[in-house]
Amino acid sequence: MAEKDFQRIPILDYSSLKYPDKRRDFIAQLQHALLNVGFLYLSNSSIEMKVVEDLKSYIPRLFNLSKDEKDKVRMSNSPHFLGYSRLGSELTKGKVDYREQFDFGTPHVCQWRPGDSEYKRVWGPSQYPDEDAIPGFKDTFEAYLHQISELATELIRLMAEALGLSPESLSKFYDTKEKMQGLCKIVQYPISPNPSISQGVGPHYDSGFLTILLQASSHPGLQVQNLSNEWVDVPPIPGTFVVNFGRALEFVTNGLVRATSHRVISPPMGSTSPRYSVPYFHNISQDVWINSPQSRLDFPREILELKEIRGDLTRTDSINFSDYETDVSGDVYLNGRVKSHPDVAQKHYPERFKKFFPEGLPAQGMAY
Repeated sequence: MAEKDFQRIPILDYSSLKYPDKRRDFIAQLQHALLNVGFLYLSNSSIEMKVVEDLKSYIPRLFNLSKDEKDKVRMSNSPHFLGYSRLGSELTKGKVDYREQFDFGTPHVCQWRPGDSEYKRVWGPSQYPDEDAIPGFKDTFEAYLHQISELATELIRLMAEALGLSPESLSKFYDTKEKMQGLCKIVQYPISPNPSISQGVGPHYDSGFLTILLQASSHPGLQVQNLSNEWVDVPPIPGTFVVNFGRALEFVTNGLVRATSHRVISPPMGSTSPRYSVPYFHNISQDVWINSPQSRLDFPREILELKEIRGDLTRTDSINFSDYETDVSGDVYLNGRVKSHPDVAQKHYPERFKKFFPEGLPAQGMAY
């Protein structure tokens, strides 16, 4: 099943797990995606399509809220980096990302207490628009968050099995449910106003173990980078999610699992509507140091041989999250949020802000 390089993204049928013979094929396909691609489509998932369609119906209304309503939930209000970010507020590789977004977390009570590590303060309650402004949105979105986080938890078990480990082998990187929070963005990529603006978001890796993306409109734009540094399109396929693996998982498996660089191209001039997407990031525990001996995973020889067949991963221009080698996960996460949203950091994490922005507040954050 392994390919020297990929030119397409595999499609895995989640419903096949119900049948023993098809389940073996699913695990084999998942193994291929983990080692050789870093991305997959997931069809027939456990997410109720009514929940998905209800959420999709709200997204244009969310971005059509008035400036005053959006400002009420500006991210700078929140020490948890949750809330609204205006169009063009982030950079990747020195270029403006032409997108606006809302960041929400799974429901969570902040665990931080005075004297705790600063990163413990990052996770906490979300900011939602007023119910009167967009009735029913919060309930609809939290129903989606519950189901997508449950799917991610089950995928983590399946990923362990595909890597020749026991299903619970990756559980040591997670805490109890009340101490965990996932991050979910709702993103709008507006139609490009001129041909020189095409970067919806520039080339980057995701930082954690697992991302599940709902491509919530019919627009293409997502592209992933193969071993030859070619860009491969990942167009929306109705009824599917896109799953990809992050740098934390690549580090903790010593490069066995492949994190894959990806980007989004803005809808070109002449498009009829923006591109919408909803990425969910399944975070690992804040206290994990993935470079510690306690985090080491022991893989069967036959799995390690597959890595040798594939060869080493190529270097790209995308950020590599090398601070995973020296810092606990919570600090890596906080550092990334500070760099992406310096206005929030200046207000709520002033010392951390000065570390990364000694010259003061920049016009945009350094996303990725």
